[in-house]
Amino acid sequence: MRLPKRIAAAVAALLTGVSMAMAVSGPAYAGTAGVQLTGPGMEEKELKGVWISYLEWQAMPKTQAEFQQAADTMLDHCVNWGMNAIFLHAHSHTDATYPSDILPWSKYVSGVQGRDPGFDPFGYFVQAAHQRGLQVHAWFNPYRVTGYQMSWEEVSDQNPAKQWLTDDDPSNDRWVLLQGGEYYLNPSIPQVQELVAESVQEVLWKYDVEGIHFDDYFYPAVDDSREGSWFDKPEYDASGSALSIADWRRENVNQLVSKVYSRVKAIKPEAVFGISPQGYLKNLRSDTSMFVDIDRWMTSGGYIDYIMPQLYWGFEARTSDGSLAPYAFDPNLSSWIALKQKGTVRLYLGLGMYRAGTNVSDHNEISEWLRCDDILKRQVEAGRASGQVSGCCFFSYSSFLEETSASEVANLIPILQMKK
Repeated sequence: MRLPKRIAAAVAALLTGVSMAMAVSGPAYAGTAGVQLTGPGMEEKELKGVWISYLEWQAMPKTQAEFQQAADTMLDHCVNWGMNAIFLHAHSHTDATYPSDILPWSKYVSGVQGRDPGFDPFGYFVQAAHQRGLQVHAWFNPYRVTGYQMSWEEVSDQNPAKQWLTDDDPSNDRWVLLQGGEYYLNPSIPQVQELVAESVQEVLWKYDVEGIHFDDYFYPAVDDSREGSWFDKPEYDASGSALSIADWRRENVNQLVSKVYSRVKAIKPEAVFGISPQGYLKNLRSDTSMFVDIDRWMTSGGYIDYIMPQLYWGFEARTSDGSLAPYAFDPNLSSWIALKQKGTVRLYLGLGMYRAGTNVSDHNEISEWLRCDDILKRQVEAGRASGQVSGCCFFSYSSFLEETSASEVANLIPILQMKK
């Protein structure tokens, strides 16, 4: 998820006492009775979820009592808004928001990567969410080490990425790569794939989560004509692969995705594993970035249970020549439905609350997001009307609290509160 800077400020305002005028009356939560799953063989219930990112973690109090109070407030809001699931960051920068035997503590939990906050914040979220009848999906960014408010200097000495680059063992120096000024785990390395898979299985062993969730951080953009930007090309050259380099990179990601899927099903067969990629299929099929093998994942078994494309554009998005953009919501949704119908993968919509009421550049004289305050409501309704969409998730929690999004939220909440 590409995170707007205003998220942390919004959640900080919440935690200092800002209330939501649109919260409904009645009990704060539904109790502990049966969080409904959406795994194989289960009766399907419309997913209505919200992402809780590392920036929301960062803005929360660091003492246990205050943290728990803030988490309770957040989850009560989710229930009042009509949500039935949260997608909660467990691993954003090769780190952990829970006590891990593999990864260092996240700086967004304790303030410093590697510092123990003295309690289990992720575990509390799981417990408190389940008490309110909310599903919990543990959210992972598989390859990211730095970037997005995380510098190399802040990476803990306990972090495997830093250990590999400082242990005087040249054999693992390329397990972490610098690209565009940021560090990434090298997707072509089997030990890297195993590290990510082990971090997933650790969460499944420790917590009764309903799902494992990856978002769109796969390969960075590469340029194979320039040594400084060709990333893992040396590994490709050494592999002797008969695949093109683009297909070889896709296969590296496929191997990780397949491995994680197998681990999830072996540990908790009813749990779901899904991915939220960028929302425009043409970009996903690029030969220069991400290397997401979307067509294989959607048409073959053993990779994912659901796909949640980030359809963050409005209905009126245009290209620079003024024509309707192919990534505008309606044509984009149609392309995803057509792909979904080629396999058995469930389709959820990732929707961008963070855009509500802001001046999004959409090549309209006045941005659609400034002129309209019911875009997300209509997007949810369009998904429901298609008969092919099983739910939605909103980016992100804090965006529901923004003054700019208040009208959009007020229009959306009633249809989320409908029983589905």
